[in-house]
Amino acid sequence: MEYLAPHDLGEALDLLARGGVTPVAGGTDFYPALPPGGARESLLDLTRIDGLRGVSRADQGWRIGAATRWSDILHADLPPAFDGLKSAARQVGSVQIQNAGTVGGNIVNASPAADGVPALLALGAEVELASRHGRRRVPLGDFITGVRAVDLAEGEMLLAVHVPAPPEGAVSAFEKLGSREYLVISIAMVAVVLRVVDGVVDHAAVAVGACSPVARRLAVLEREMVGQAPGAVSINARHLDGLAPIDDVRGSGVYRMSAVADLIERAIKGACHG
Repeated sequence: MEYLAPHDLGEALDLLARGGVTPVAGGTDFYPALPPGGARESLLDLTRIDGLRGVSRADQGWRIGAATRWSDILHADLPPAFDGLKSAARQVGSVQIQNAGTVGGNIVNASPAADGVPALLALGAEVELASRHGRRRVPLGDFITGVRAVDLAEGEMLLAVHVPAPPEGAVSAFEKLGSREYLVISIAMVAVVLRVVDGVVDHAAVAVGACSPVARRLAVLEREMVGQAPGAVSINARHLDGLAPIDDVRGSGVYRMSAVADLIERAIKGACHG
């Protein structure tokens, strides 16, 4: 096993293409999951590569480097439409985890309870992937294909997350249910991005995590919210179609479904009232 720490993206992609190499940035999920005896493959440390860390304004929106820490998100100068993402960042583990864990790692790990994913889904994020053969972009909702499963080809790595410019005046919120307030895996979570004009919603995005194998947008609810006053939105079973929460030690599927409706209403209220 080797420890590899390139400073250049091209070198990193060459190393990745040779096989037997695992990319690592924050490692907050990777290292605790190692089997006895440690890593079986060489480790490719991505943290020294220029351009993989940081939040920047792009032509069509915002770019978040894959190695950007959650604490970087918290301190970034972002519009109110990103407040839900900042709230999620504030609830990713402890402060120590936020200072090490990365946005890209949270996505590639593909946990159904990954706190950052619903907020990015509600923002309409895409992921940018790179290999020696070129680059491609994939909507975040298509990239995560199942529990611990992503659309990542051999020799590919996550380079950045791209968020299109939200509608001017959009607001957002994130609500998480756990057995305690911090340092806990989500039982259910919700992110919303809204714009209200003349008292009614004219843009709505609602994403739910920890209630299906992958986080999901609620398209029916989003359509029906448009034209309604935020306080008039009432959640019913049809709006939650497609969610499939499981029973586990944190809660039953029935409890999760009941909680989601309340979390959505709380997130809408939180977004509109700051």
